Parts: sequence; structure tokens; C-alpha cells
Amino acid sequence: MEIRTRRRHRQPNKAVIVLQGRYAGRKAVIVKSLDEGTRDRPYGHCLVAGIKKYPSKVIRKDPAKKTAKKSRVKCFIKLVNYQHLMPTRYTLDVDLKDAVTADAIQTKHKKVAASKATKERFQERFKTGKNRWFFTKLRF
Repeated sequence: MEIRTRRRHRQPNKAVIVLQGRYAGRKAVIVKSLDEGTRDRPYGHCLVAGIKKYPSKVIRKDPAKKTAKKSRVKCFIKLVNYQHLMPTRYTLDVDLKDAVTADAIQTKHKKVAASKATKERFQERFKTGKNRWFFTKLRF
């Protein structure tokens, strides 16, 4: 008898919640999944891009400068074990494949550049008002 794996939870653009580590409780998006693992990580894991700092609540009477500051998003890019992720029913239609790659994590300069590109795309998505759930802080 063969055991089925839940591969649909590991598909790209699926919103997940990180359960362990520094970013526990933060929301992220799967960019690329590696089911078989690699030589240095011989277990199933995936490359995720998530929100390090959520945008603050924006009030209508705030000036434009303050609104822009409150709607900033900080991002993180990380390789995470499947055991440390909780999949959600949500998907984000943000294309991060060209911005975030597996070799972007290897050096500091590439990681910073990838994180800036991710930040821009997340902020753009937030300002359009789509995927509102993803940009709200998880209360637990």
C-alpha cells in the first residue's frame, strides 16, 4: 500500500504559515518546492518569501507621507523544511520566480537584491488591496 503525500499543499504561490524558528507565526509564499531535497538538505523543503514586518493600519485622515510609511512591508527569504510549514487555503498570484531563486540565498548581495524585489512586489500587491488576509498580522 502506497502512502499518498499532499503535494497540492506544496505548489508554488501557496500561502503558508511558518511554524518554527525566527519567523514563527509569519505568513509566507512558496516560491519553489524541492520534494527530494538536495545534498546539503536531504529532506523535503521549499524556498519561501514571507513578511518580516506587516504594514500598519492606515487611517484616512493621515497625510500621504505617513500613509506611505505605514504601508511599508519588510520581507524575508528562507529555505524551510516542510515539517515547519502549515499550508493555508489561500494562494497569491504574485510572480516571484524570477526575483527569488535558490542561488539568491548563497551570497549576501544576491539575497539583499532578491529581498528588495520581493518587497516591491508585496507592497504593490498590498496597495492594490488584493489578498488582504496575507497582509494582516496573525493573532495567536
